[in-house]
Amino acid sequence: MKLPKELLNGFVIFIGITAYFLLMNALGYGNSFYWRLVNIFFVFYGVNRTIKMNVEEGQKDFVSNAVSAIVTSLVGVFLSIIGLIVYSYMQGGDEYVQSLSKTFLFGGNPSIFSYSVSLLFEGIASSVIVTMLLMLYWNNRLTTD
Repeated sequence: MKLPKELLNGFVIFIGITAYFLLMNALGYGNSFYWRLVNIFFVFYGVNRTIKMNVEEGQKDFVSNAVSAIVTSLVGVFLSIIGLIVYSYMQGGDEYVQSLSKTFLFGGNPSIFSYSVSLLFEGIASSVIVTMLLMLYWNNRLTTD
């Protein structure tokens, strides 16, 4: 059984982000806000790969490609949030999340749940932005009728 390309590329996004963050933590750059921004390139790669696969298969409808792209990025976001929750509990739970919040955009002492929900909303917003940017890029190759 073949996995749908949206799930496959969403998993590629998740693996890329996971490997990147583990490498950054191993190198001591895990607390750097600017290095954390690089994860958007993994989302661009996975979503672009989905759209490219669709076009190669002859699927050039704008709306179906946009839906496929957003599903891909959301799969990557949801898997990454689940991975963060598991990793946070492995590293000490709320204490670990509070050490992350010092270098992120949170105030106070967030719990794993509040931190994850906030990142989920951020991930959904970035998924929409990435999808729209890539759909603009691919626009001259797709049909709208």
